[in-house]
Amino acid sequence: AALPAAAAAVDEAKARIDAAAAALQKAREGADAGRRAEAEAANAIRAASRAEDSARVEIERLEMRRTGLSERIEQAAADLADARNAFDEASAVVATLPDAAATETRVAALRAASETAQRALAEVRAEAATHARAVGADRQRAEAARKEAADWAVRAAEAAKRHADMAGRIEEAEQEAESLADAPETIARRLETMEAEAVEANAAAETAAAAERHGENALREAEATLAEVGELLASAREARAGAVARHENQEMRRIEMGRISGERFECPPPLLPERAGFDEETIAASSEESSRHERLSAERERIGPVNLVAERELAELEESRTTSQAEREELGLAINRLRGSIGSLNREGRMRLLAAFETVDRHFRSLFTTLFEGGQAHLELVESDDPLEAGLEILAQPPGKRLSTLTLLSGGEQALTAAALIFALFLTNPAPICVLDEVDAPLDDANIERFCDLLDRMTNETQTRYLIVTHNAVTMSRMHRLFGVTMVEKGVSRLVSVDLGGAERLLAAE
Repeated sequence: AALPAAAAAVDEAKARIDAAAAALQKAREGADAGRRAEAEAANAIRAASRAEDSARVEIERLEMRRTGLSERIEQAAADLADARNAFDEASAVVATLPDAAATETRVAALRAASETAQRALAEVRAEAATHARAVGADRQRAEAARKEAADWAVRAAEAAKRHADMAGRIEEAEQEAESLADAPETIARRLETMEAEAVEANAAAETAAAAERHGENALREAEATLAEVGELLASAREARAGAVARHENQEMRRIEMGRISGERFECPPPLLPERAGFDEETIAASSEESSRHERLSAERERIGPVNLVAERELAELEESRTTSQAEREELGLAINRLRGSIGSLNREGRMRLLAAFETVDRHFRSLFTTLFEGGQAHLELVESDDPLEAGLEILAQPPGKRLSTLTLLSGGEQALTAAALIFALFLTNPAPICVLDEVDAPLDDANIERFCDLLDRMTNETQTRYLIVTHNAVTMSRMHRLFGVTMVEKGVSRLVSVDLGGAERLLAAE
């Protein structure tokens, strides 16, 4: 009679387990959907932030181009003024040169006079020699005048060409300045659009977070239901095991009774009533007959030993069972509270991790652009949708290169990127002291200057004291104080400290 009831209880427990499993699966799907929506919203926010940073970089680049164009226009105006002055000077020099035709006529006349003087050489030898020297000198002056006239003509042509080039460059600069006049307004409109998209992405993220909280509440309810169903299933299993054990015990007793009937009465149990001569209708239920048999056996064995401490042992067992039940309930409550606490800690950890990640990523983007004077970089969470289990990937794009991971960059680029990430962490959560050991070793002089400029900026913006271990002279020249070891005598080391700021003040005072 207990077996069908136990089987029905097992079936009911299985049905409740299936329903709880379906509810748990539905809750998990809702939680996963909430996490995916939150991840999509976070990606949208990161994309909007990247677009905003790109727009800011574009504005700075346009401002730099506008400044460069202004300088180029001023330089072109100065070059044009110089070219005009040179052209005026060349024109004045060309105007002061003698007439070439008159000079040739004069040379012909002198030649005729020289021929006449040669025919009268005997009479006027001294005069002819004087005239010959004068003719040679005039020829040299005429040749020099021709060469100088040709040089000034070439210089005038070059000045005219430079004048035309300067006019073209000025025209190009004015056209470029006109084309860039509307660029700040366009970029401002793009910034407004991006800010609106960022607000929408934040609203979507809050909606996804609410959906995730609802899914987690449903998940906790489903887990509690599953725990209750598990307890019912355990109770049903215990009842079924007890029923099976009792059934086996009754079967063994039936076999034992058959054996005893065969040994004592030499007949099987079904024929025993007929042989013994009693009516089968007078036989009570097996439980009553068993209890009656046990009672009679107990009365027969009453003369034997009696357990005098059975009542105390029963009380101890009852007390132990009650204590175990209370401890079991207390453990169940503690487990439920612990699961709730773990869920709360995980949610808080995800929120704080995402907030810190966004802050570090924003600082890292800005510092990377400052160190490389352009380009872009950002951080990504990879390998998992859960921030607590995801890995970190650094994607960087120096100026003139494609976007790639950190391992594909050169040694100097890796060092600058790592420095940008370290300083981004210090901007997010400043520390009292930062020690940088040979960070500038793979950098060239230009990158070292940018690194030192960024270090000065960090010193001004934060309260962190930076200790730099280096052998580079450029880096040491930018420090406030130097510490080194010198050996005045062989085998005797001595620590030396130099205050560069104080030395500069003393030098300025002198």
